[in-house]
Amino acid sequence: MSESQKENFIVRAIKWFDPRWRSVTTWGFIFNRIAGLGLTFYLFLHLIMLGNLAKGPEAYDGFIAMVHNPLFLIGEVLVVSAGFIHGINGIRIGLNSFGIGVRYQKQMLVGALLIAVLASLYFAFRMFTA
Repeated sequence: MSESQKENFIVRAIKWFDPRWRSVTTWGFIFNRIAGLGLTFYLFLHLIMLGNLAKGPEAYDGFIAMVHNPLFLIGEVLVVSAGFIHGINGIRIGLNSFGIGVRYQKQMLVGALLIAVLASLYFAFRMFTA
């Protein structure tokens, strides 16, 4: 790859994150991609932690003590919220891909995000009050 091709690739990659000149529905696709990347990162962390738990009961007890930290509880809320956003917004994207509701993309995005936020708030409320 030549130097100009590398620079062109970098410029195009940076433009992908440029929020200017984006429609609202494009933001829906971006939210879905970011949530998917976050869930993939969480999956790797989850597998690493499961591998550590195979070391015996003392590793399990240490893990349980660590996850009762409020920082981990907030992280759990973020993971579940990302799952709601990715799942519900993914349904919207799938429907639009089949030509269903294309004229109402913006309204469907707002509805999907509203459902995801309400489900996330309900989850957070139940988790922190239990």
